[in-house]
Amino acid sequence: MAHDHLDLPENSGPEARYAVEREAQLPTTAWEREVARGLELGLPGADSLVDKRIPTFSRGELPHFAGINTFLKAPYVEDVRGCGAYDVAILGAPFDGGTTYRSGTRFGPQGIRKISALYGPYSFELGVDLRESITIADLGDVFTIPGNIEKTFDQISKAVAHVYASGAFPVVLGGDHSIGYPTVRGVAQHLDGNLGIIHFDRHVDTQETDLDERMHTTPWFHATDLPNVPPKNLVQIGIGGWQAPRPGVKVGRERGTTIMTVTDCVEMGIEAAAARALDVAWDGADAVWLSFDVDCLDAAFVPGTGWPEPGGFLPREVLRFIQLVAERPLAGIEVVECSPPYDNAEITSLIATRIICDTLGCLVRAGHLPRRGQP
Repeated sequence: MAHDHLDLPENSGPEARYAVEREAQLPTTAWEREVARGLELGLPGADSLVDKRIPTFSRGELPHFAGINTFLKAPYVEDVRGCGAYDVAILGAPFDGGTTYRSGTRFGPQGIRKISALYGPYSFELGVDLRESITIADLGDVFTIPGNIEKTFDQISKAVAHVYASGAFPVVLGGDHSIGYPTVRGVAQHLDGNLGIIHFDRHVDTQETDLDERMHTTPWFHATDLPNVPPKNLVQIGIGGWQAPRPGVKVGRERGTTIMTVTDCVEMGIEAAAARALDVAWDGADAVWLSFDVDCLDAAFVPGTGWPEPGGFLPREVLRFIQLVAERPLAGIEVVECSPPYDNAEITSLIATRIICDTLGCLVRAGHLPRRGQP
């Protein structure tokens, strides 16, 4: 039930006041529907239970430790031909054949889905309840081909193109960053105009080949070779450290990509940095793809990644950055380089989940989702 005015303690901060007031305005229709569905499909609970909303078999958000792991416990849609009936479609790209050091990102989609069960659909600060605002489907994983990166690229491009053309908002769970090329290719083929890229990373990923192949250090060389993905619309945020191969730096210099280091962003302020990133990515573009590599965060916060690098962003900095970027519409998002075998207490998978949830929440808050039927 909405309330016109709430009397809150004067000492509450402005963000907290907004959050508390906003929560009172959010509907509960979808939650009530979920409870009813749970009781119908999972049977009413035992007679001894006082809370009659609890079914015998878990069906829905609660308890967080139970159930089959889809992203945020969204419905698993086996028939992918129907993904356009949903506002958001989750798809995993379990591939680490493009890694050049620590592997394990083929398990990234599993790890992200597993820890996503920790979250509910409501964000206190954002004042958004995803369950009440949009519909989300989990399509499962792309059938990747271990040992054949080019066939895997073709599979991923076909999958992303199918989701994007359906009108659903694609959320890709990586996988190593080599998938950045086929994901962008899948979207770009459905655009009449140009596609910009906002790329969070500690590494430039712009060299032509690595170890004689197209690897996770090469996606943006090949993406910006596409006719409608110009390098002038590629903005790379967080680049730095001792793992930036010089051939990639040379390509960026020659092609005129925009690079912003962590120090650049912190010294100019996250708000100004986000504004500059948006200006670059959207300059003459019809759409923008968000590519988020978890290793853009300081290595202390993302142990479960293939190329950890000290000196990256703090979580609150990158979350603020993402919230500002998502005030403009996006074509889709990928989160890559999450390697659960190297993770501690699932914290890397958790930040991947948080990036996705904040992106979706801010797109909802800004009115860009739902966008069904408007690829």
